[in-house]
Amino acid sequence: MSRSSAQPDSGPASPRIGVYVCQCGGNISDVVDTATVAKTAALIPGVALSKVHAFMCSEPGQAMIAEDIRNEHLNRVVVASCSPFLHELTFRTAVHRGGLNPYLYEHVNIREQVSWAHHGDPAGATVKAIRLVAAAVHRLRHVEPLEEIRLPNHRRALVIGGGIAGMKAAGDLAGKGLDVVLVEQSATLGGRVNELSTLFPAEESAAPLVRRLNDDLQAHPRVVVLTETVVKAVSGFMGNYDVMVGPAPAAAGAASGADPQEGRHLTVGTIIVATGYDYYRPAEGEYGFQRHPQVIPMPEFITLLARASGETLEWQGRPVRRLGFMHCVGSRQIEGVHPPQPDGRVNDYCSRVCCTTALHQALAAKRRFPRMAVFDFHQDIRTYGRGHEDYYLRASQAGIMFFRFHGDDPPVVEPGSNGTPIQVRLKDWLTWGEEVVAPLDLLVLAVGMTPRDNRGLVSLLKLPVGADRFLQEVHPKLRPVETAVNGILLAGTAQAPMAIDETLASASAAAAKAAVLLAHDEVHLEPFKARVDPEKCVGCGVCFAQCAYDGALVREEGQREGAPITRAKVNPGLCVGCGACVAVCPTRAIDLQGWTLNQFEAMVDGLLSAPQPVAATNSNPVSDGRTH
Repeated sequence: MSRSSAQPDSGPASPRIGVYVCQCGGNISDVVDTATVAKTAALIPGVALSKVHAFMCSEPGQAMIAEDIRNEHLNRVVVASCSPFLHELTFRTAVHRGGLNPYLYEHVNIREQVSWAHHGDPAGATVKAIRLVAAAVHRLRHVEPLEEIRLPNHRRALVIGGGIAGMKAAGDLAGKGLDVVLVEQSATLGGRVNELSTLFPAEESAAPLVRRLNDDLQAHPRVVVLTETVVKAVSGFMGNYDVMVGPAPAAAGAASGADPQEGRHLTVGTIIVATGYDYYRPAEGEYGFQRHPQVIPMPEFITLLARASGETLEWQGRPVRRLGFMHCVGSRQIEGVHPPQPDGRVNDYCSRVCCTTALHQALAAKRRFPRMAVFDFHQDIRTYGRGHEDYYLRASQAGIMFFRFHGDDPPVVEPGSNGTPIQVRLKDWLTWGEEVVAPLDLLVLAVGMTPRDNRGLVSLLKLPVGADRFLQEVHPKLRPVETAVNGILLAGTAQAPMAIDETLASASAAAAKAAVLLAHDEVHLEPFKARVDPEKCVGCGVCFAQCAYDGALVREEGQREGAPITRAKVNPGLCVGCGACVAVCPTRAIDLQGWTLNQFEAMVDGLLSAPQPVAATNSNPVSDGRTH
């Protein structure tokens, strides 16, 4: 498979490659002999310069690279450091600062893939690092300068979902001077917050929050709100999404005067998904649900308490003198203990807000009806938010009784005695496993959040879904509201269980990211897309069957030797650079820009022909290589 005689694809002649090896403050150099790697790399043909630095990602490290490009006339750069996920963009920027095309650069991961993976074998790790650097150098001999792909950007956003997350995101975007279309499948805005009375921890009424958000939308002429409307079809790519919306099922008439048969077409640059959540629906018999009318889910209790009047809380005509709250219903489930969901899995995640909700409602009931006995049944209490722990302290001080059970030995709800309709039997681990029976007039199940059934939207937008079945972001810290689909963002509880303040913060973050994406008249995309050589394409069409992205490959009519031929052509906006078409092309007419087959073959040559380690004369030098 050797291609050592092959010429570089294009780009600067006579490669002068700079190799930079990072010690990463000991993360790498404690295992890998970085000085030996640098000195050995200098022996590879094409390497003009080889150096070591303690922190290559630091400003001095980046400045060194930029200066060497200018002063040593480097035309390609290799950086051997940590994961490219962290600092590939950092070093591309440094290369660009030096006046070099940022894609004439190769990142080699010798931290996660070498020093961390082979901590017990320093000699072997050093050899591996040398081989990976050699592979990168050989690849760079066959690279070409690339440019970002620039496409028109329609500076308008679509927000799907009219709960508080969608309303907040739309209002924030309009406040930044951008046009927004908000679609909501129901007749009103506000979502689940409309079902609440007061909000923790501020103890403010829920209705004014919805009113404020709605007033913000109404104040912006840039916002178009379409209620009783759903997304019917989506095509296109970031900056150029073509969306058809139409009336929601069972909605009265069409959206905003559009023909209900045709729907309404929108062209937008980015899409924010804020479709919210559903409450967990307990299975029949779960903690006595549907078998005892005195067992009700939390949303029903919130309404009951908000509408209560007089000196006694009543349920079905009976006074509620003994009230219980059951935590973790539909959350933190254990396989084999709890009934599985329709897809066969259990909800093993924590819904996060249920504990504080239960304490919030228990305190509200105790304040309204001081003579009521209130009981709390839990595995653990997770009052994680700012001010949430105060609810636990106040509940304890108010005389609410707490009982703790193990998740694999949950309480049993059974018919009551001594004049109460039901009772809860459990082993209380706050008293070292003592069996306790608590007679109750009403048991409230603190049901968790479950993902909304978004299967149609997931299919339309090709959205990634996590193991918990909520929509998944790229990275929870580095890219917390972005999905793997460029231009599609997440807001609020469509992504994960969140409290009100977190939901609003998430919506603002999505709006801020959308504003960045819509800031310019053009969208800049990475150039790593498939490319078809029309001279090699014979029109066999095999590539179309392998492409998983509708519209990424299109058919183009042409001529070959006077005869008509249908060739493949790449739509760079929809191509994701997966390479599936490259693998099946029988004539090698398709290649991936930035990762061509020639470059892969050259990397294999580099791995096999890497020089043997040459020991450095100094254990911690900043070493210069020799010019070839």
